[in-house]
Parts: sequence; structure tokens; C-alpha cells
Amino acid sequence: MEPVIKHTRKNLKFNTLTRYGIRTILEIALNESNEGVFQKDIAKNQNISIKYLDRIISTLKAARLITNASGQKSGYKLAKQPSEISLYDIHKAFSSGICVVDCLSPEYVCQSVKKCPVRFYYAELNDQIVGYLEKVTLEMLIKKQKSIGSQIE
Repeated sequence: MEPVIKHTRKNLKFNTLTRYGIRTILEIALNESNEGVFQKDIAKNQNISIKYLDRIISTLKAARLITNASGQKSGYKLAKQPSEISLYDIHKAFSSGICVVDCLSPEYVCQSVKKCPVRFYYAELNDQIVGYLEKVTLEMLIKKQKSIGSQIE
């Protein structure tokens, strides 16, 4: 009898922090007020708990993508122009980078690295994904959001 191999499906996808981080920074970017966007409003509009949003906000601030509009008790605004913030910048705030397969990770030790013909193609795919994410800017997302409607979901 042949062994049964169970396949687990792993998708190449952004984690929840990254996805919510993109929604959060887009919400901030769409606000044109000098007072910034308050965390309670982001939480309500994006249906994100305040506790989870605390983590997202602090990560975006640490990455220098957003800042307080004017002091401690103020709303949040972008720290850079929307054209200067890429999807990859936002992703890197929450994750170390893109790695389509484990063998591309610097921490991974592969015994077959010098004789694996597929690794080259994985690396090329990885570079293409990173390049695409670097090209997509927050400015592009703002324009797209305005063209499709005001509600971010």
C-alpha cells in the first residue's frame, strides 16, 4: 500500500497586520484635515479593534510612515508624501520582506542550494513580486479608491 501524502495549502499572502496596516494608512492618506485621523475613527471605519489598531499604529509610526498630526492627543497623518510610500514599504513595516519559498530566506540552510535549478526561478519570481510592490504607491491607491468610491473595505 502506498503512503498517503497529505498536502497542506500555504498561500503566498499578506498577513492580517499588513492588510490592516494598508487599510489604516490609506484611511489616513484619504483624510485631508490638518488635524489628522483619530484612532477611534480608524477603528470604527475599518472595523478593527482599538487594541489591534494600537499595534498597527505603533508599527507604522516606528517605520516612520505616519506621525501624530500635532502632539500626543492628536490624530495621525502621513510622515511622507503618498508618492513616496510604496506597498512594499508598508509590508516591510510588518514583515521582514517577501520570501516565496523558504530556501530564499537568509536564515534557511539548504543543502542543495548549489545544485537546485528551480531556486533561480524562485528568486526571479521573488524579485518580480518585490519590484511590483515597490512600484505601487500610496498615491496610486488613493487615486484608485477615489475612482471606485469612498468606502474602504
